[in-house]
Amino acid sequence: AEHQHVRYNPLRDDWVLVSAHRVKRPWQGQLEKPPPEDVPRWDPNNPLCPGATRANGEVNPQYESTFVFPNDFPALQPDAPEPDDSDHPLFRAAPARGVCKVMCFHPWSDLTLPLMSLAEIRAVINAWAELATELGASYPWVQIFENKGAMMGCSNPHPHCQVWASSFLPNEARLEDRTQRQHLSQHGVPMLLEYAEQEARRKERLVVENADWLVVVPYWATWPYQTLLLPRRHVCRLQDLSEGERDSLASIMQRLLIKYDNLFEVSFPYSMGWHGAPTGPYLEEDCRHWQLHAHYYPPLLRSATVRKFMVGYEMLAQVQRDLTPEQAAERLRSLPEVHYK
Repeated sequence: AEHQHVRYNPLRDDWVLVSAHRVKRPWQGQLEKPPPEDVPRWDPNNPLCPGATRANGEVNPQYESTFVFPNDFPALQPDAPEPDDSDHPLFRAAPARGVCKVMCFHPWSDLTLPLMSLAEIRAVINAWAELATELGASYPWVQIFENKGAMMGCSNPHPHCQVWASSFLPNEARLEDRTQRQHLSQHGVPMLLEYAEQEARRKERLVVENADWLVVVPYWATWPYQTLLLPRRHVCRLQDLSEGERDSLASIMQRLLIKYDNLFEVSFPYSMGWHGAPTGPYLEEDCRHWQLHAHYYPPLLRSATVRKFMVGYEMLAQVQRDLTPEQAAERLRSLPEVHYK
């Protein structure tokens, strides 16, 4: 807790430098602006609101729950042409096709997931599973992710996420596929299933838990208050969850996100995303090495205005953090589960 050391991340096959003593240093760097508290519930100029007109001229329906539509500025398109052949192995390119969708969680712009009801969060989970099934029928990878807050690049305060389906396995998916496959081969049990059992028993990095799920600050956490959401049973994909597991997932997500907001009494920014077994052609393959999980990567370090920057040593050498995962977990664990608002 007081001295620097490195920790191994078996999921990414890399290391993180833990320098807990650095959290005591004075901060004279950049201070962020807290998110606005006066977001209007409905704004005709907000392209994600019900009834609003988007950039392409499409008018949103008067939706009352979740609403999914094609991204108006997609990073992936289904009919992209083949790249030219390379004339040298150092200049390789490959086809990249896919679809990008946006999912609004709720019709009100002034809500976020921790302020939504369990039934409303459950509707989001159902919509996630439906999209994962629909797009996963043909695409190898379906990435569900939420960027919350302007600090994490979100350009719209309306509660929403994105879903990108790709014709290829992205880097993080390929890496996790390799490490999990190797662990199962060597140890006979899925890595993250074994990890969840260990963390449930040790409890020192546990944040919240229920009968079906647990949330921990992982032993190898990179971001100050990073968490990992894990099912207790072996589940390969989001769409494989039972009705009861979806109910308990809504509950544990709400509890975690309330704690996040309560930490600095601010709408807590983060990037989060689901990782599960690949789909498309992989649906016919043995993917027992995979365990479904969600990553939460929040940038705030000391307060609502002081963030962790991944620069310098982190970009050029290896990831470094300023407080131990155990300290972060203890602080999150001790927070109330009633929202500060």
